[in-house]
Amino acid sequence: MTTSVTGTQDPGDGSERSVRAAGDAQLVSGARGLVAEFNRAGVLDAADVHVARRLSALAGVPTVDEVELAAAFAVRAVRAGSVCVELDRLRDIVFDGDTEGLPWPDPETVIAAVRASPLVQGSAAGPLRPLCLVDTDEGPLLYLDRYHRQENTVRRILDERGESSDATDERSDAADGPGRVRDALDRYFPRGDGPDRQRIAAAVAATTRTSVIAGGPGTGKTHTVARVLAVLRHLHGSGRGDAADDGPRIALCAPTGRAAAQLQSAVSAQSAEIGLPDTLSAVTIHRLLGWAPGSSSRFRHHATNRLPHDVVVVDETSMVSLTLMCRLLEAIRPDARLILVGDPDQLASVDAGAVLADLVARPSAARLSAHTAELIRPDVDAPATDDEPAVDAAETEGFAAGVVRLRRRRRFGGDIAAVADAVRIGDADAVVDLMRSGSSALSLVGLDELGELRADVTGWAVDLQRAATAGDVTAALDLLNRHRVLCAHREGAAGVTRWSRQVQDWVRDAGARIPVDVWYPGQPLLITANDPAVELYNGDTGVVVAGPRGEPVAAFRRGVDRRQVHPGLLADVQSVYAMTVHRSQGSQYRSVSIILPPEGSSLLTRELLYTAITRAAAHVRIVGSVEALRAGVDRKVLRASGLRSVPRHTSAG
Repeated sequence: MTTSVTGTQDPGDGSERSVRAAGDAQLVSGARGLVAEFNRAGVLDAADVHVARRLSALAGVPTVDEVELAAAFAVRAVRAGSVCVELDRLRDIVFDGDTEGLPWPDPETVIAAVRASPLVQGSAAGPLRPLCLVDTDEGPLLYLDRYHRQENTVRRILDERGESSDATDERSDAADGPGRVRDALDRYFPRGDGPDRQRIAAAVAATTRTSVIAGGPGTGKTHTVARVLAVLRHLHGSGRGDAADDGPRIALCAPTGRAAAQLQSAVSAQSAEIGLPDTLSAVTIHRLLGWAPGSSSRFRHHATNRLPHDVVVVDETSMVSLTLMCRLLEAIRPDARLILVGDPDQLASVDAGAVLADLVARPSAARLSAHTAELIRPDVDAPATDDEPAVDAAETEGFAAGVVRLRRRRRFGGDIAAVADAVRIGDADAVVDLMRSGSSALSLVGLDELGELRADVTGWAVDLQRAATAGDVTAALDLLNRHRVLCAHREGAAGVTRWSRQVQDWVRDAGARIPVDVWYPGQPLLITANDPAVELYNGDTGVVVAGPRGEPVAAFRRGVDRRQVHPGLLADVQSVYAMTVHRSQGSQYRSVSIILPPEGSSLLTRELLYTAITRAAAHVRIVGSVEALRAGVDRKVLRASGLRSVPRHTSAG
């Protein structure tokens, strides 16, 4: 169980009774009691209050102050990315508003009131029970009923899939299952010195129904996935000369169009080498499930109309919400293999839930099958090497649950890896010491020390314009990722809008030309919405270059491929001299400059810093105060969830 310490969403509210106050909190004029006081303090938004009051009205019950407050917090939790709220730890949640002097009710009083409430138990007015109270081994959790049902579905399906602990191909020609799997592993993951976690991940994926391949940027997750697919095809029969056997039906998917395109590119780049069919394509999870006609929230594939695939791979699983994961698990056949891939330490989904992090941390009583244990024993027993630590007992327990975390970084290392690891574990002293160490890969500067940043961005922009004006598409695309300014916010002194203007002012002062309302060579571009017509997706970046006749051409790169279109055909695009950390997920730059917001910003979190730092391959510059840096390392986004807990009793809902 985890605690939600921050909210990253700011939904509007259309109620005529809501007004925008000077303190930027939405006040509900008709509110009374506790919710009114918490609303005035900015802790609760109008949406939280209105939903809580409406639930009471629909249930036909008199308002109880503590219950209405708890219901409002349950609504706020979902807005903040959690799926529930921990009633005995309300005061531990970090809020944007001023909580000093608020009349916090006694937790036991709140829990007792909620437990007895008709909103949980039902009433004579009808069967509506919109709230659900769950007692767990770590305390009581309050859910909006919809999210409790989804979480229960996810838990149930994962538990049922876990009961099939050994999912080796049991076809009649697979009598020598262990030997065949070992042969396939030797073919696609040849043994070396020390433990090979990629090989362990392949062994686990080949012998279990559900597996998780976790790891930070550059640890070889998609490299591993491609070879896991080759192993599964080998076990199915393909690769052994079975002309009539096309292999298992494979689905590759991701939560966003951009992530799906990157997954497909990464797998395609290895297909010829390892014998994968060139027909494999990746799609979004929504497209895989298929929208149901006449519905904006239901899919064509579901619990009674399953997906036909034998293997389903989900990349960037950290961005998958609880709701979407629930729908996907319902649609996957019980005998199909599910391989979840991602980095549990990165920023989570913008919607409620942090399913990947929950699955990695989820307690499990599973045991390794004798088959799997035999396959991975050489790697489990292998001694550590310079770049691969030895496998410990906790990791082995994770293998039994299907979770393998890749450790060896192939994209960056040294001081960047060290500071990323220090951020990940929350060691603020180590982070500050490393950033101040004088390392050529790290620098920490104040907002009044921008000389090097200015030199970097102007040099980058001038070189980019020079290559683009010359029509050198390859050089321009290479330069595009030489440096990137990353921000936590869109607006404000530390936001994208302000820093984009600042960079453009510096570039103009350096003599570069940045015209207004005209496409110009060297203009860096950001796609801000999926555009299937030109096969570009939200978050893709490119650059305008001069075409053969001097006409502007927008060039984009995805893996080894390039896409060139006239910029006028792009429906949703903007210049990108700075971007949010959230949009940078999945990208890599030679150097990044991270603009820290003030230390009190709720967006300044450990996950945001980790994500931003791991975008860089050669240099990380953090711009801001030491106090803000420490605050970010200390503030961990712990989304409240019951997936990590053991439920003991549910007060119906």
